[in-house]
Amino acid sequence: MNIVNSNLYKLPQEKLLYSGASALTDVELLALILRTGTADRKVLELARDVMAYADNLSQELCNVDVRELLNINGIGVSKACSIVASMELARRVREPSTASGITIRTASDVAELFMKRMRGEKREHVQMFLLNSKCNVESEYTVSIGALNSAELNPREVYSVAIRRSAAAIILAHNHPSGDPEPSNVDIISTRRIEAAGELVGIKLLDHVIVGYERYVSLRAEGYIEQE
Repeated sequence: MNIVNSNLYKLPQEKLLYSGASALTDVELLALILRTGTADRKVLELARDVMAYADNLSQELCNVDVRELLNINGIGVSKACSIVASMELARRVREPSTASGITIRTASDVAELFMKRMRGEKREHVQMFLLNSKCNVESEYTVSIGALNSAELNPREVYSVAIRRSAAAIILAHNHPSGDPEPSNVDIISTRRIEAAGELVGIKLLDHVIVGYERYVSLRAEGYIEQE
């Protein structure tokens, strides 16, 4: 290996191409996420600063939020968001679907499963449970994570995922951070749109469960979804 190739090999991207991602240090992996340095800091130096900052907070990098990262010289909104998004994606990929294989028979089964996860959550999360013909959960999908009191519910996204995963039926669940699970007009309208779309593609919406503090509402039980 000549000197030029040796220097190239030391760069994170080239190192990854030659030896694979497992050969990179944490700092080098982070440098790839950051992509560029600043006028006075090389990207590897900036990556070390970020790792050192997390250590000083006595936190894992995956638990540091955007506002904390913005305290680091050279880290702007774009870089901070890239780091947090990468950490969240890694967490989701590594975290197995806890509902997989579970049989769901009632709204209380959904509520019990979902309520524990959402306790203390300040944003609305819309989760889809994809079922087989025996009502066993095959997988889950996070449809959206909203702001303080709203999350998007798009029929096209819901059923494109359900079709790709060969679901026989789906159940939706979402939380109300206010603690009050009573459905809003938007919840009811969105649910009826999802149900209608499901009839067209042949994948039935069995229920939409809204959870709050120790209480839940089944839109099917309330008559907003057609009973079988």
